[in-house]
Amino acid sequence: MRAVGPFTQTELAIVRRAFARQMLAAAGVTDDRLERAFAAVRREDFLNAAPWQFVRWPAGRSLPQSDPAAVYQDVVIALQPGRGVNNGSPSLHAAMLHDLMVEPGQHVVHIGAGAGYYTAILAELVGPSGRVSAFEFDTELAIRARTNLEAWPHVTVAAADGGQAPTELVDRIYVNFAVAAPAMSWIERLEPDGKLLFALGAPHPSAQKKFPRHSARGAALLVERRPAGLAAKYLYPAYFVCAEGKLSGDHDSELALFAAFEKGGIEFIKSLQLDDGVDATRCWYSTARWGLSYDALDG
Repeated sequence: MRAVGPFTQTELAIVRRAFARQMLAAAGVTDDRLERAFAAVRREDFLNAAPWQFVRWPAGRSLPQSDPAAVYQDVVIALQPGRGVNNGSPSLHAAMLHDLMVEPGQHVVHIGAGAGYYTAILAELVGPSGRVSAFEFDTELAIRARTNLEAWPHVTVAAADGGQAPTELVDRIYVNFAVAAPAMSWIERLEPDGKLLFALGAPHPSAQKKFPRHSARGAALLVERRPAGLAAKYLYPAYFVCAEGKLSGDHDSELALFAAFEKGGIEFIKSLQLDDGVDATRCWYSTARWGLSYDALDG
């Protein structure tokens, strides 16, 4: 009988292929390019030193052994527990990356890159003819991501506040934390037909002053720049750690957003309105600067 021991790199490549297919199946999508991207990236290279800590299942438990094969399942793994930062749910990211529809040769911005795992998957999707610009608020994580991503020369990593990025027109923006409002720079710097995917979220009112904070109500939203304006679509529930820095939500806005989630109806939104175009009577949620409207774009 063969002794139980560490998997070889050849065996781990097979495990990654199976993992990729399973995560897309869990997300309910078929996407050959995305499946290949998941299979190509070694998740263990973007984690803390073993043993790894599973955040939700089983809650707070560390693996008893340093076996990379164990991380190829739909589990959330801690990166910075004190800040509530983790490696993310692979099946949720599979769904979101599928909906972002990244194409070869595009310029994609990844905001909230963490240690760079999903940045690497984005780099696989755009290919060497494309570009990925990654931004991470925490300097230590940004340095780790830069090292982790050295194998992808078409990726750059900046330690910067995501509320100030990007600084040029881009094709896709992928945001990996919860916000009470999208940054205006995300919207203003979308190319025509460009897509922005972010998590709108609000913490529970009882947890507003705690740190770290996570969204108790949240949704993945897809925004697309079209000739007639900004189309917006609710995708599915999505819960992330809440933003820090310039994008940290103010108390009143977070309470109002939480109330909107409690009221329901986000699944009926059709467009994102800005400034003078905001008609609060036709919005699921709105402020003076922006709103999510039930009205579809003309044309």
